[in-house]
Amino acid sequence: MNRRAFLKTLPALGVLAAATSSSAQDPEPITLAKPQTEGGKSVLAALSERRTTRNISAERLGAQMLSNLLWAAFGVNRKSGPFAGPGRTAASASNSQEIDLYVALPEGVYLYDAAAHRLTPVVAGDFRRRSGRRAAAEAPVNIFYVVDIARYAETPFQEPGLKDPEVQKSYYYVATGLIAQNVYLFAASQGLAAHFHNCDRRNTPKEFRLRPDQRVLFAQTVGYPAES
Repeated sequence: MNRRAFLKTLPALGVLAAATSSSAQDPEPITLAKPQTEGGKSVLAALSERRTTRNISAERLGAQMLSNLLWAAFGVNRKSGPFAGPGRTAASASNSQEIDLYVALPEGVYLYDAAAHRLTPVVAGDFRRRSGRRAAAEAPVNIFYVVDIARYAETPFQEPGLKDPEVQKSYYYVATGLIAQNVYLFAASQGLAAHFHNCDRRNTPKEFRLRPDQRVLFAQTVGYPAES
């Protein structure tokens, strides 16, 4: 990355730190750096080191690391996937891609737009505490897994039971687990800490401006491991 491109990423990641409140102006969109698809530990090494680490440092992730993390979680890894949609790094029922990643950073909450590989602002302010864990409120990144039920009706191929609420539930829980494991393996590959857990499902939908078809499922906290 050249110096000009690097400087453009700094404000996006809050390197120029500023405390914001939920009443502040919405933050600007973040165009993420091109993801690096090589490097890190092997898949087998990452599986060997995969673990839940709850003690996470407040140190910010760099621009490239955040970009790579989100791409690994649920980014586009091929333009042409099943049923006329792009392919992603995690599978979903009928390629519905029903899980959205809401990323809580210190300066605001963003929606990960995988197709454009960018973060779209949702609301200003620090909502990391909605991850439901005291330590997570100080960690640099909290990913909230949100299902959009409407996506099931939009996919061209309708698998049996795709309109059944109980079947849908099994699909979106599996999809969340697949993405969360991607995050765990990426963290293990890069020397990061990760913790998948429950979250505040009562306040988050309103604060994140979710539609009735959207439901908050879980959260995952990511950062550097804190020194013991």
